[in-house]
Amino acid sequence: MGRFNQSRAPIYEALEEFRRDRIVPFDVPGHKRGRGNPELAALLGQQCVGIDVNSMKSLDNLCHPVSVIREAEEMAAEAFGAAYAFLMVGGTTSSVQSMVLSACKKGDKIILPRNVHRSVINALVLNGAIPIYVNPDMDSRLGIALGMKVSQVERTIQEHPDAVAVLVNNPTYYGICSDLRSIVCMAHAHGMKVLVDEAHGTHFYFGEKMPLSAMEAGADMAAVSMHKSGGSLTQSSFLLTGIGMNPGYVRQIINLTQTTSASYLLLASLDISRRNLALRGKEQFAKVISLAEYAREEINRIGGYYAYTAELINGDSIFDFDRTKLTVNTLGIGLAGIEVYDLLRDEYDIQMELGDIANVLAYLSIGDRERDMERLIGALVEIRRKYGRDNTGMYTQEYIEPKVAVSPQNAFYAEKESLPLSETEGRICSEFVMCYPPGIPILAPGEEITAQILEYITYAREKGCSMTGPEDPAIERLNVLKEEWM
Repeated sequence: MGRFNQSRAPIYEALEEFRRDRIVPFDVPGHKRGRGNPELAALLGQQCVGIDVNSMKSLDNLCHPVSVIREAEEMAAEAFGAAYAFLMVGGTTSSVQSMVLSACKKGDKIILPRNVHRSVINALVLNGAIPIYVNPDMDSRLGIALGMKVSQVERTIQEHPDAVAVLVNNPTYYGICSDLRSIVCMAHAHGMKVLVDEAHGTHFYFGEKMPLSAMEAGADMAAVSMHKSGGSLTQSSFLLTGIGMNPGYVRQIINLTQTTSASYLLLASLDISRRNLALRGKEQFAKVISLAEYAREEINRIGGYYAYTAELINGDSIFDFDRTKLTVNTLGIGLAGIEVYDLLRDEYDIQMELGDIANVLAYLSIGDRERDMERLIGALVEIRRKYGRDNTGMYTQEYIEPKVAVSPQNAFYAEKESLPLSETEGRICSEFVMCYPPGIPILAPGEEITAQILEYITYAREKGCSMTGPEDPAIERLNVLKEEWM
């Protein structure tokens, strides 16, 4: 038994008491419990707008919590096995960036895989830390980057003993896990902090027979996207820390960028969702795994598709696999993942999490149903029959190893010029280019633009990938560093 009764939800309880008190509002928000914006109240319901309130004595303050929010954070820390937990309302982007800003300062080196979410590199743009990339292996069949090998991390640490931190994805968007415990032990032995992007790993803390969680592995910080697999409202997240971090300093870092007007809808959703997982998580995630395993078996019977799982584990670059992830490689039916993604949405009213060059991903969580899975399986059968074709000449590689020439911060703020895409080969990019989702940059500020990268951008755009990042929304031009600046 822990210190706290995990069946409680202190923020939710305080909001219910606030509702009963019928307080007269002479504060923000200006809609005044929905009365000033009836269309909003009709859309969201009185139950929702009635508790869209501002910080006040009875409801605590996220910037400096002393009562119900503080209690909710302490209960979350216990549920996740962390020393401290911070409620975050700026998405897991804010959690990831707070990790990096807490561990690194301008000029510090941080070791990380290049297949990170853009939020990591954005943090480097903000604070001037220097990325030292571990380039992961590629699975050419699946077209995805794998985890970091322990030997790769060890070599990088030896080459850069002055690095202050190591960042690890646990798991990647596609469910791939590195040997986190070994990486933590190695980094700590060299005095380096370990930061873990667990945007897609909330369930590791509550399910059985799951990959190792960051806190269990002894990591110093972890960004946990509760809204993805944990059931809270979109944009809500947790930042977890181990015993080696100063929570007061981390709070100061968070308050540099996090809003002073936190949404109590988001805070309450974190509180309630933590309670739900603490009480019922094992049972719920066992059902998720069962549904995913059934779906993989049925999809692989169709032919042409490959829904992969733990058979990929090799003890190194794929140390473990998240079996809740239902990623389907589509190249065998002659269609890019993004093409199958579009067909599922446009022809079958099925919204997948992502479609890339080679895969589609169905993000399974506690709210999925068997009948919906049957609908997806049936649609994939029809797509293969109606649209399948020869796959000769299809592009497969999602990840391209970068050539880093300038730090992200220096490149982002340097003097730049805009050039047509076709004229940028050999120049240094000063902005991001990525397919979203997954939001892993194809190009980041400070990286050399190569012929292979240009080919990939053109191919992905033609296939219909949602391309984001550059100033030019059509991605016909890119900002590059002026040659004299170099």
